[in-house]
Amino acid sequence: MENNVIIDLKDISISFDGETILDHLNLYIRDGEFITFLGPSGCGKTTTLRIIGGFLEPDSGEVIFSGKKINGVPPHKRQVNTIFQRYALFPNLNVYENIAFGLRLRKKSEKEIKAKVFEMLELVNLKGFQKRNIASLSGGQQQRVAIARALAVDPKVLLLDEPLGALDLKLRKDMQRELKNIQQRLGITFIYVTHDQEEALSMSDTVVVMDNGKIQQIGKPIDIYNEPKNAFVADFIGESNIVDGIMRKDYLVEIDGKSFECLDKGFAADEKVDVVVRPEDIDIVPLEKSMLTGTVTSVTFMGIFYEIIVDIDNFKWMIQTTDKQEVGDVISLYIEPDAFHVMKKSEYSGQFGDYSSFSDEFEEMSDAAAAPAAE
Repeated sequence: MENNVIIDLKDISISFDGETILDHLNLYIRDGEFITFLGPSGCGKTTTLRIIGGFLEPDSGEVIFSGKKINGVPPHKRQVNTIFQRYALFPNLNVYENIAFGLRLRKKSEKEIKAKVFEMLELVNLKGFQKRNIASLSGGQQQRVAIARALAVDPKVLLLDEPLGALDLKLRKDMQRELKNIQQRLGITFIYVTHDQEEALSMSDTVVVMDNGKIQQIGKPIDIYNEPKNAFVADFIGESNIVDGIMRKDYLVEIDGKSFECLDKGFAADEKVDVVVRPEDIDIVPLEKSMLTGTVTSVTFMGIFYEIIVDIDNFKWMIQTTDKQEVGDVISLYIEPDAFHVMKKSEYSGQFGDYSSFSDEFEEMSDAAAAPAAE
């Protein structure tokens, strides 16, 4: 493990009402890192955040902060501060007093408080707002006050629990950039929780993808996107076509009875695998270059590109392309060897990656449930 680790979670488990929320979770976080916990509702990401913050105690496992075990240490005695989705600002206090609140609790002098409050106002682009009433601020401005208040007490770690969830899309984008800039300027550790994949990919140094109380994958955003570990990660991060394949040998994968060159190796000969192809990596080509042929079943204009669903042997693939097609067109497709990503079979195999309508999906799911597992 690296020397600059600030938080180390060792074998953390916790259950509520007999339901396991975190299942032997192990994770370390580096000093100065922007790390994001990403996953669907109920995956355990906010629980992990609350355990780091001291709002919850794990049933078992150790929380280590800068080399010291801090299980049982209350939140206000940890060098950690939290920003929640509901900013929890004090409506009866103005902007200045909201930011000063934590400093007053720490018995700082008025001179120190004033200097720190004005430093924070500048940091979050609210210079001149110190006397404003909280109720008169927009959602984005309230968000900035919450950030300033949390950072005023110089925490070593800032915990952010879906902090942009209440903002509209454009404001969210602005605040994403702003938060990343603030984190880089201050150099402190940000631990961020979101279920928004784009937010996680665009802001983080490291993404921790979670499901069912377990970490599914940890990595840099580009690695999580390009090299997902299993069908859950591939599906949760962006759009993915996930098809059954057989790894005939190194660099050769078979899909639907056809063999394709790929860049993957290290699988057993004839091992059953999941194969991911991102929609933007599929090219529409003339018939003579065709690797796969299918019928267009739906076309959706997305602004920059068209999202096209193509039926290939009763499996619905998604393609993102700038070439307009019509429903009913038969089109030829080409996929470069580096666009195939081969994954081992997992508990998530067969659950994701087909863009049929829901009714078709439910039929397939019930068929799959009735059939013996193809492992």
